[in-house]
Amino acid sequence: MGGPAERVTLRSPAELADALPYLLGYHPDDSVVLVGVHGGSGRFGCRVRLGIPTAGSEWPAAAEQLAECLLSAGTARGQQPDAVIVYVCQEPRGAEDGRAAMERLRPLALSLVAACGRRGMPVREALCVSTGRFWSYGCRDRQCCPPEGGPLAPQGTSVLAAASAYAGVRLGASLAELTARLAPLGSGRSGRQQKALDRASAELLPALLTAAGRPAARERVLGLAGRLCRRYLAAPAVSGAGEGSPGAAFRLQDARDDAILSDEEAAVLILGLQDRVTRDRAAEWMEGAEAEPALRLWRALSRRCVGAYREHAVAPLTLAGWVAWCCGDEPGARVAFGQALALDPRYRFALLLHAACSQGADPEFLRRCLRRQREERG
Repeated sequence: MGGPAERVTLRSPAELADALPYLLGYHPDDSVVLVGVHGGSGRFGCRVRLGIPTAGSEWPAAAEQLAECLLSAGTARGQQPDAVIVYVCQEPRGAEDGRAAMERLRPLALSLVAACGRRGMPVREALCVSTGRFWSYGCRDRQCCPPEGGPLAPQGTSVLAAASAYAGVRLGASLAELTARLAPLGSGRSGRQQKALDRASAELLPALLTAAGRPAARERVLGLAGRLCRRYLAAPAVSGAGEGSPGAAFRLQDARDDAILSDEEAAVLILGLQDRVTRDRAAEWMEGAEAEPALRLWRALSRRCVGAYREHAVAPLTLAGWVAWCCGDEPGARVAFGQALALDPRYRFALLLHAACSQGADPEFLRRCLRRQREERG
C-alpha cells in the first residue's frame, strides 16, 4: 500500500480486519465492502460498499451488483482487480451474539465469493466484522482465526492506523454518524416543514413549470440561497470534534444550522432545486469561502425533505456530496451520493459524481466547467 517509503504490509486476517475503516475513511456499519487487490504485491485499489439488504433472498442479486460495480470501477481506471477482499459488517440482531451474526451472514459472503469468481476476480479473504471482533470465512487456523472470533485492535493501534497517523491521515466518523447528518427531521419538526412545503409547492411550482415564469423563479431561489449562505458564513462552524465523538460535534453543528433556516425558506429552496438549471448554478458554490456555508445549507435542506417530500432530497444530497468532494471529504461525499441514489437510482447528476468520486477522479475538471459557466454568464 502506498509508495516504497510508505508501503504497509498486512500479513493476516486480523490486520485486514483492522484496516477496513482506514480503507474507507470511516467505520462501516451494516455494510458489504469489496476491495480490489492488484498485482503480486497485493496493492489495494478500488473499493465499493453497499448496505446489507434486509431480506436474505436479495443477497445473491446484491452480490452480483456489487461485484459488477467493482469490476467496472477497476476497468474504468485501466486495471481489473486481480483479486478481492470481502468484508461483511453487521451487529447482532435480537438474541444473537457475534458468532451467530457471522453464521447468518455466511450465505451473503459465499454469494460474494461466487459473484467475484465468475468475473475473474478470485476472493483472497472474506471476513465478517461484528461486536468488535472478526471471523474469516476461509481460514481454518484456530490460532489465526479462533472460532469465537479474533478481537479487533483498539482504535489507533493497528499497523495501518500507525501509518495513517504518521502520514497525517485522521480517521473520521462512522457511517451511521455521517448518514445521520442527512436524515430527515424527527416528528416534532417535520409536520411544520411539510405544511411549509405544501404552501411553497402551490406558489412556486406553477412558475417553474412555465417558460414565462421560470427565469424569475430561478432568480428568486438562487437569491434566497445566496442570502442563506451569507447567513451561515456569519455563524462560524463548530471547530473540530472537541472532546467528544465526531457524532456529538455533528449533532451540535447541525442543530445550530437547522435553527438558522426557517421552514418557509427551506421549502422554497427544496422545490426550487428540483429545477436542473437552478441546481447546476447552485453547484458553482464549490470552493473558497463559498464552499463551507453552501455545504452546511445543502445538508440542512436534505434534512428538511420530510414525509411526502423525501424524494426531493435527491438534489440537495447530490449538491452536499459534490461540495464535500471538492473540499476533500471523500467519505462524506460518497455517503451523500449513496443516499441520493437510494432515493432515485437513476438521478444522472448523482450517478456521474458518485462514479467519478469512487474511482478516485479529480473533481477539478468539473470545477473548471462550472467556473467557465459562471464566467460566461457574467
